[in-house]
Amino acid sequence: QVQLAESGGGLVQAGRSLRLSCEASGRTFISNAMGWFRQVPGTEREFVAVINWSGGITYYADSVKGRFTISRDNAKNTVTLQMNSLKPEDTAVYYCAADNDYGLGAPVKWYEYDYWGQGTQVTVSS
Repeated sequence: QVQLAESGGGLVQAGRSLRLSCEASGRTFISNAMGWFRQVPGTEREFVAVINWSGGITYYADSVKGRFTISRDNAKNTVTLQMNSLKPEDTAVYYCAADNDYGLGAPVKWYEYDYWGQGTQVTVSS
């Protein structure tokens, strides 16, 4: 059974940092893109960042560009989201996602992903 498990969420003050991790089990995703999305209750799931299988391609939402960094360790089957200079508007549940398709792509739409974690809450206080 494929599982994605996020960790690292919590409550922080604005301007501080958090590091989210996602560990995959049940299969490897070394040939697949992986991404991070976030969602506030009552709103649509929002793209945050994506990294392709090799790590050579990354995309970020404009709202996090320059503050967040996505990376992956294929040997450990993990993907990480380093979040710096956090703002109250970054408050959301953050989800890790994996694309079942193989290739060089780095999808940014939530419906292009096949596997999802349960999410981890990030709350940024002002």
